[in-house]
Amino acid sequence: MSYWSWDQSLSVGVDVIDGQHQRIVDYINDLHLAKKEQNRDKVSTILTALVDYTRTHFVFEEDIMKQSRYPLAESHKKVHDAFILHINEYIRQHESGKDVTPKLLSELQIWLTNHIKKDDRDYALC
Repeated sequence: MSYWSWDQSLSVGVDVIDGQHQRIVDYINDLHLAKKEQNRDKVSTILTALVDYTRTHFVFEEDIMKQSRYPLAESHKKVHDAFILHINEYIRQHESGKDVTPKLLSELQIWLTNHIKKDDRDYALC
């Protein structure tokens, strides 16, 4: 059973963005499974992949915002940058031996849900 299921309430109405958000949810589920398996190496691999994919996704979103002249593009980018810094702190703690997975899973789900439903839907309407 997965930790979290993407559903239409998370749709921004742009297929490519929805697909990318679904992939992030898949990474979160993969992270949950690795934690359940108590596979620390797999957790490390998934954390790295999650951050890399999220960075790529953010660049893609930011490019769409620029192209559409979204007026809040700069503040949206700052939210993305802050999120990456925050997640990098979890990775640092994980690398030092701390089990951050339970708290990280919860934060990722809450952050992504709020970000999609509030911030991303705004620019998707442009």
